[in-house]
Amino acid sequence: MTRLGYQIPNFTYPGVAPEQLFATIRQQAVEAEESGFDTVLVMDHFYQLAGLGQPSQEMIECYTLLSALAQHTSRVRLSSLVTGNTYRHPTLLAKTVTALDVVSGGRAQLGIGAGWFELEHNSLGFEFGTFTDRFERLEESLQIIIPMLRGEQPTLNGKWYQVHDAMNHPAPLARIPVMIGGGGERKTLRMVAQYADESNLICGVDEIARKLAALDEHCATLGRDRSEITVSYQTSACIAPTHEQAVAEFEAYLARQPEAEPRRHTAIVGSPDEVGEQFARLRETGIDGITVNAPSNGHVEGRVALLGETLAPLFIR
Repeated sequence: MTRLGYQIPNFTYPGVAPEQLFATIRQQAVEAEESGFDTVLVMDHFYQLAGLGQPSQEMIECYTLLSALAQHTSRVRLSSLVTGNTYRHPTLLAKTVTALDVVSGGRAQLGIGAGWFELEHNSLGFEFGTFTDRFERLEESLQIIIPMLRGEQPTLNGKWYQVHDAMNHPAPLARIPVMIGGGGERKTLRMVAQYADESNLICGVDEIARKLAALDEHCATLGRDRSEITVSYQTSACIAPTHEQAVAEFEAYLARQPEAEPRRHTAIVGSPDEVGEQFARLRETGIDGITVNAPSNGHVEGRVALLGETLAPLFIR
Protein backbone atom coordinates (compact mmCIF):
# COMPACT_ATOMS: atom_id res chain seq x y z
CA MET A 1 0.00 0.00 0.00
CA THR A 2 0.94 3.63 -0.39
CA ARG A 3 3.83 4.81 1.72
CA LEU A 4 4.97 7.53 -0.67
CA GLY A 5 2.65 8.41 -3.53
CA TYR A 6 3.06 11.13 -6.16
CA GLN A 7 -0.19 12.60 -7.45
CA ILE A 8 -0.41 14.52 -10.73
CA PRO A 9 -3.42 16.86 -10.29
CA ASN A 10 -3.00 19.37 -13.12
CA PHE A 11 -2.13 19.36 -16.80
CA THR A 12 -1.80 23.08 -17.55
CA TYR A 13 1.90 23.91 -17.68
CA PRO A 14 3.52 27.18 -18.79
CA GLY A 15 5.21 26.89 -22.17
CA VAL A 16 3.98 23.33 -22.78
CA ALA A 17 2.13 22.92 -26.08
CA PRO A 18 -0.61 20.27 -26.45
CA GLU A 19 1.70 17.95 -28.37
CA GLN A 20 4.20 18.12 -25.50
CA LEU A 21 1.65 17.52 -22.76
CA PHE A 22 1.94 13.76 -22.38
CA ALA A 23 5.73 13.92 -22.46
CA THR A 24 5.62 16.34 -19.51
CA ILE A 25 3.25 14.07 -17.60
CA ARG A 26 5.34 11.01 -18.42
CA GLN A 27 8.48 12.78 -17.19
CA GLN A 28 6.88 13.29 -13.77
CA ALA A 29 5.86 9.64 -13.47
CA VAL A 30 9.30 8.40 -14.50
CA GLU A 31 11.04 10.77 -12.08
CA ALA A 32 8.68 9.62 -9.32
CA GLU A 33 9.51 5.97 -9.93
CA GLU A 34 13.24 6.53 -10.17
CA SER A 35 13.44 8.67 -7.01
CA GLY A 36 11.64 6.34 -4.61
CA PHE A 37 7.89 6.93 -4.85
CA ASP A 38 5.95 3.66 -4.68
CA THR A 39 2.70 4.90 -6.28
CA VAL A 40 1.76 7.35 -9.05
CA LEU A 41 -1.78 8.71 -8.90
CA VAL A 42 -3.94 11.00 -11.01
CA MET A 43 -7.26 12.67 -10.25
CA ASP A 44 -10.46 11.23 -11.67
CA HIS A 45 -12.06 14.43 -12.90
CA PHE A 46 -13.14 15.82 -16.25
CA TYR A 47 -12.95 19.49 -15.27
CA GLN A 48 -10.17 21.15 -13.28
CA LEU A 49 -10.96 21.82 -9.62
CA ALA A 50 -11.53 25.31 -8.29
CA GLY A 51 -8.52 25.14 -5.96
CA LEU A 52 -6.18 24.39 -8.87
CA GLY A 53 -7.50 26.40 -11.80
CA GLN A 54 -10.44 27.01 -14.10
CA PRO A 55 -12.92 24.25 -15.04
CA SER A 56 -11.98 24.76 -18.70
CA GLN A 57 -8.32 23.90 -18.15
CA GLU A 58 -6.86 20.60 -19.28
CA MET A 59 -7.98 17.40 -17.55
CA ILE A 60 -7.21 13.98 -19.00
CA GLU A 61 -9.42 10.96 -18.29
CA CYS A 62 -7.58 9.09 -15.57
CA TYR A 63 -7.69 5.43 -16.60
CA THR A 64 -6.59 6.15 -20.17
CA LEU A 65 -3.72 8.18 -18.74
CA LEU A 66 -2.77 5.56 -16.15
CA SER A 67 -2.70 2.85 -18.81
CA ALA A 68 -0.38 5.01 -20.91
CA LEU A 69 1.90 5.67 -17.93
CA ALA A 70 2.02 1.92 -17.32
CA GLN A 71 3.99 1.58 -20.54
CA HIS A 72 6.68 4.00 -19.33
CA THR A 73 7.09 2.71 -15.76
CA SER A 74 7.86 -0.72 -14.36
CA ARG A 75 7.65 -0.64 -10.55
CA VAL A 76 5.24 1.98 -9.19
CA ARG A 77 1.62 1.12 -8.50
CA LEU A 78 -0.88 3.11 -10.54
CA SER A 79 -4.07 4.56 -9.08
CA SER A 80 -6.69 7.26 -9.23
CA LEU A 81 -6.89 9.59 -6.25
CA VAL A 82 -9.72 8.89 -6.27
CA THR A 83 -12.25 7.46 -8.73
CA GLY A 84 -15.59 9.22 -8.53
CA ASN A 85 -18.02 6.36 -8.03
CA THR A 86 -20.80 8.29 -9.77
CA TYR A 87 -18.96 8.39 -13.12
CA ARG A 88 -18.97 4.65 -13.95
CA HIS A 89 -21.17 1.67 -13.29
CA PRO A 90 -19.37 -0.57 -10.77
CA THR A 91 -19.08 -3.47 -13.21
CA LEU A 92 -17.45 -1.18 -15.77
CA LEU A 93 -15.10 0.16 -13.11
CA ALA A 94 -14.12 -3.36 -12.05
CA LYS A 95 -13.32 -4.21 -15.67
CA THR A 96 -11.42 -0.94 -16.18
CA VAL A 97 -9.23 -1.37 -13.10
CA THR A 98 -8.58 -5.00 -14.06
CA ALA A 99 -7.53 -3.89 -17.55
CA LEU A 100 -5.10 -1.44 -15.94
CA ASP A 101 -3.72 -4.28 -13.84
CA VAL A 102 -3.21 -6.50 -16.87
CA VAL A 103 -1.50 -3.85 -19.04
CA SER A 104 0.71 -2.73 -16.13
CA GLY A 105 1.87 -6.21 -15.16
CA GLY A 106 -0.06 -6.33 -11.88
CA ARG A 107 0.40 -2.76 -10.60
CA ALA A 108 -3.16 -1.42 -10.42
CA GLN A 109 -4.69 0.03 -7.28
CA LEU A 110 -8.33 1.07 -6.90
CA GLY A 111 -8.84 4.44 -5.30
CA ILE A 112 -12.51 5.30 -4.89
CA GLY A 113 -14.78 7.85 -3.27
CA ALA A 114 -18.43 8.88 -3.30
CA GLY A 115 -18.04 11.79 -5.74
CA TRP A 116 -18.53 15.45 -4.86
CA PHE A 117 -17.89 17.88 -7.76
CA GLU A 118 -21.43 19.07 -8.50
CA LEU A 119 -20.54 21.35 -11.43
CA GLU A 120 -18.95 18.45 -13.25
CA HIS A 121 -21.98 16.23 -12.69
CA ASN A 122 -24.52 18.82 -13.75
CA SER A 123 -22.57 19.92 -16.79
CA LEU A 124 -21.73 16.47 -18.13
CA GLY A 125 -24.98 14.72 -17.22
CA PHE A 126 -23.88 12.48 -14.35
CA GLU A 127 -26.53 12.03 -11.67
CA PHE A 128 -25.40 13.86 -8.55
CA GLY A 129 -28.16 13.22 -6.01
CA THR A 130 -27.95 13.90 -2.31
CA PHE A 131 -25.06 13.27 0.03
CA THR A 132 -26.88 10.19 1.32
CA ASP A 133 -27.56 8.97 -2.23
CA ARG A 134 -23.89 9.12 -3.15
CA PHE A 135 -22.74 7.18 -0.10
CA GLU A 136 -25.42 4.55 -0.57
CA ARG A 137 -24.27 4.14 -4.16
CA LEU A 138 -20.64 3.89 -3.07
CA GLU A 139 -21.38 1.10 -0.62
CA GLU A 140 -23.36 -0.88 -3.19
CA SER A 141 -20.52 -0.39 -5.67
CA LEU A 142 -17.98 -1.77 -3.22
CA GLN A 143 -20.18 -4.84 -2.76
CA ILE A 144 -19.95 -5.45 -6.51
CA ILE A 145 -16.44 -4.30 -7.42
CA ILE A 146 -14.46 -5.98 -4.66
CA PRO A 147 -15.88 -9.47 -5.28
CA MET A 148 -15.29 -9.03 -9.02
CA LEU A 149 -11.66 -8.13 -8.34
CA ARG A 150 -11.31 -11.18 -6.09
CA GLY A 151 -12.51 -13.77 -8.62
CA GLU A 152 -16.11 -13.97 -7.45
CA GLN A 153 -19.33 -13.45 -9.43
CA PRO A 154 -21.47 -11.14 -7.30
CA THR A 155 -25.22 -10.77 -7.53
CA LEU A 156 -26.83 -7.68 -6.04
CA ASN A 157 -30.39 -6.41 -6.24
CA GLY A 158 -29.72 -3.08 -4.65
CA LYS A 159 -31.41 0.28 -4.56
CA TRP A 160 -28.94 1.74 -7.07
CA TYR A 161 -27.38 -1.21 -8.88
CA GLN A 162 -28.63 -4.60 -10.00
CA VAL A 163 -26.18 -7.23 -11.25
CA HIS A 164 -26.42 -11.00 -11.66
CA ASP A 165 -23.39 -13.31 -11.54
CA ALA A 166 -21.12 -10.50 -12.74
CA MET A 167 -18.01 -12.07 -14.28
CA ASN A 168 -14.56 -10.49 -14.66
CA HIS A 169 -12.26 -12.27 -17.10
CA PRO A 170 -9.33 -12.04 -17.40
CA ALA A 171 -8.78 -11.81 -13.69
CA PRO A 172 -6.32 -9.29 -12.23
CA LEU A 173 -2.72 -10.45 -12.30
CA ALA A 174 -2.28 -9.53 -8.62
CA ARG A 175 -4.49 -8.67 -5.68
CA ILE A 176 -5.67 -5.13 -6.36
CA PRO A 177 -5.62 -3.02 -3.16
CA VAL A 178 -8.63 -0.84 -2.42
CA MET A 179 -8.15 2.71 -1.12
CA ILE A 180 -11.09 4.86 -0.04
CA GLY A 181 -10.51 8.60 -0.11
CA GLY A 182 -11.95 11.15 2.29
CA GLY A 183 -12.08 11.74 6.01
CA GLY A 184 -15.77 11.54 6.96
CA GLU A 185 -15.76 10.01 10.40
CA ARG A 186 -19.22 8.45 10.35
CA LYS A 187 -19.61 7.09 6.81
CA THR A 188 -16.27 7.13 4.96
CA LEU A 189 -14.06 5.73 7.70
CA ARG A 190 -16.65 3.09 8.55
CA MET A 191 -16.49 1.90 4.93
CA VAL A 192 -12.70 1.92 5.12
CA ALA A 193 -12.88 -0.36 8.13
CA GLN A 194 -15.38 -2.65 6.42
CA TYR A 195 -14.05 -2.83 2.86
CA ALA A 196 -10.68 -1.19 2.25
CA ASP A 197 -6.95 -1.76 2.51
CA GLU A 198 -6.09 1.93 2.72
CA SER A 199 -7.59 5.21 3.90
CA ASN A 200 -6.43 8.39 2.20
CA LEU A 201 -7.16 11.36 4.43
CA ILE A 202 -7.74 14.90 3.20
CA CYS A 203 -8.07 17.07 6.28
CA GLY A 204 -6.20 19.56 8.41
CA VAL A 205 -3.11 18.28 10.17
CA ASP A 206 -4.75 19.08 13.49
CA GLU A 207 -7.62 16.72 12.57
CA ILE A 208 -5.50 13.63 11.86
CA ALA A 209 -5.55 12.28 15.42
CA ARG A 210 -9.34 12.46 15.53
CA LYS A 211 -9.66 10.69 12.16
CA LEU A 212 -7.32 7.91 13.29
CA ALA A 213 -9.31 7.48 16.50
CA ALA A 214 -12.57 7.24 14.52
CA LEU A 215 -11.05 4.59 12.25
CA ASP A 216 -9.85 2.65 15.29
CA GLU A 217 -13.36 2.73 16.72
CA HIS A 218 -14.96 1.49 13.49
CA CYS A 219 -12.43 -1.35 13.26
CA ALA A 220 -13.18 -2.39 16.84
CA THR A 221 -16.94 -2.35 16.18
CA LEU A 222 -16.59 -4.43 13.01
CA GLY A 223 -13.96 -6.80 14.37
CA ARG A 224 -11.39 -5.64 11.80
CA ASP A 225 -7.69 -5.78 12.61
CA ARG A 226 -6.67 -2.11 12.44
CA SER A 227 -3.10 -3.06 11.52
CA GLU A 228 -4.39 -4.35 8.17
CA ILE A 229 -5.23 -0.79 7.07
CA THR A 230 -2.69 1.71 5.79
CA VAL A 231 -3.50 5.39 6.38
CA SER A 232 -2.02 7.90 3.96
CA TYR A 233 -2.39 11.67 4.04
CA GLN A 234 -2.80 13.98 1.04
CA THR A 235 -0.81 17.21 0.83
CA SER A 236 1.06 19.54 -1.56
CA ALA A 237 4.68 20.56 -1.83
CA CYS A 238 6.91 22.91 -3.80
CA ILE A 239 10.54 21.90 -3.51
CA ALA A 240 13.62 23.38 -5.20
CA PRO A 241 17.38 23.26 -4.54
CA THR A 242 17.19 26.48 -2.51
CA HIS A 243 14.56 28.20 -0.39
CA GLU A 244 14.60 31.20 -2.72
CA GLN A 245 13.99 29.08 -5.82
CA ALA A 246 11.12 27.24 -4.18
CA VAL A 247 9.41 30.45 -3.09
CA ALA A 248 9.89 32.01 -6.54
CA GLU A 249 8.41 28.99 -8.29
CA PHE A 250 5.48 28.85 -5.89
CA GLU A 251 4.74 32.57 -6.28
CA ALA A 252 4.94 32.25 -10.07
CA TYR A 253 2.38 29.45 -9.90
CA LEU A 254 -0.02 31.55 -7.80
CA ALA A 255 0.40 34.44 -10.23
CA ARG A 256 -0.67 32.34 -13.20
CA GLN A 257 -3.32 30.38 -11.21
CA PRO A 258 -4.95 32.87 -8.78
CA GLU A 259 -7.58 30.24 -7.93
CA ALA A 260 -4.85 28.33 -6.10
CA GLU A 261 -4.21 31.14 -3.58
CA PRO A 262 -5.60 29.06 -0.65
CA ARG A 263 -2.68 26.67 -1.16
CA ARG A 264 -0.39 29.39 0.17
CA HIS A 265 -1.49 28.35 3.65
CA THR A 266 -1.30 24.57 3.21
CA ALA A 267 1.50 23.74 0.75
CA ILE A 268 4.92 22.79 2.10
CA VAL A 269 7.42 25.07 0.34
CA GLY A 270 11.20 25.16 0.61
CA SER A 271 14.59 23.58 0.12
CA PRO A 272 15.12 19.84 0.61
CA ASP A 273 16.10 20.35 4.25
CA GLU A 274 13.06 22.52 4.94
CA VAL A 275 10.63 20.22 3.16
CA GLY A 276 12.13 17.14 4.78
CA GLU A 277 11.81 18.67 8.24
CA GLN A 278 8.13 19.50 7.75
CA PHE A 279 7.30 16.06 6.38
CA ALA A 280 9.16 14.44 9.26
CA ARG A 281 6.84 16.27 11.65
CA LEU A 282 3.87 15.13 9.59
CA ARG A 283 5.09 11.54 9.88
CA GLU A 284 4.89 11.86 13.67
CA THR A 285 1.09 12.34 13.57
CA GLY A 286 0.59 8.58 13.25
CA ILE A 287 -0.03 8.29 9.52
CA ASP A 288 1.62 5.46 7.60
CA GLY A 289 2.26 7.27 4.34
CA ILE A 290 1.88 10.34 2.18
CA THR A 291 0.34 11.19 -1.16
CA VAL A 292 1.87 14.46 -2.32
CA ASN A 293 1.34 16.61 -5.37
CA ALA A 294 3.40 19.45 -6.81
CA PRO A 295 1.08 21.53 -9.01
CA SER A 296 3.33 24.56 -8.81
CA ASN A 297 6.50 23.03 -10.26
CA GLY A 298 6.14 19.29 -10.82
CA HIS A 299 6.45 19.94 -14.54
CA VAL A 300 9.95 21.41 -14.06
CA GLU A 301 12.50 18.76 -14.91
CA GLY A 302 14.14 17.35 -11.79
CA ARG A 303 11.69 18.70 -9.21
CA VAL A 304 9.76 15.44 -8.73
CA ALA A 305 13.06 13.57 -8.48
CA LEU A 306 14.24 16.00 -5.80
CA LEU A 307 10.99 15.55 -3.90
CA GLY A 308 11.26 11.77 -4.01
CA GLU A 309 14.90 11.76 -2.94
CA THR A 310 13.97 14.00 0.00
CA LEU A 311 10.92 12.06 1.18
CA ALA A 312 11.81 8.43 0.45
CA PRO A 313 14.12 8.10 3.48
CA LEU A 314 11.24 9.25 5.70
CA PHE A 315 8.48 7.00 4.39
CA ILE A 316 10.04 4.04 2.58
CA ARG A 317 11.52 1.47 4.91
